[in-house]
Amino acid sequence: MDELVKAGFAKAGVATAERHLFVCIGPDCCDSRNGEELWEFIKKRVKETGLRAMRTKAACFRICAGGPWLVVYPDGTWYGAVTPARFERILQQHLLGGEPVREWLAAQTALTPCADRPPK
Repeated sequence: MDELVKAGFAKAGVATAERHLFVCIGPDCCDSRNGEELWEFIKKRVKETGLRAMRTKAACFRICAGGPWLVVYPDGTWYGAVTPARFERILQQHLLGGEPVREWLAAQTALTPCADRPPK
């Protein structure tokens, strides 16, 4: 593997991540300023808590309403209308505490590890 790619994997935390946080920051599901504010808060809090999670922001999950959206993998929990205050509760209760915030859960689509899937 190319050294730059190895460095990128290390920076992203691929080898040590337990979760992957995907954030849709608009512009169609929400005001992009709110999405960017949420993204900056998530980055800060993940670093501060030492949460073993990768984070990825996107401009569109194709829902186009009710955002900003947060999807937590591998458990596939979908949260809409996420604000910094809501993320703090999601962080404490779900990501650190292991219990999803049920009243804000829009969907749950857990991924199955590739090894557990039958061949097509």
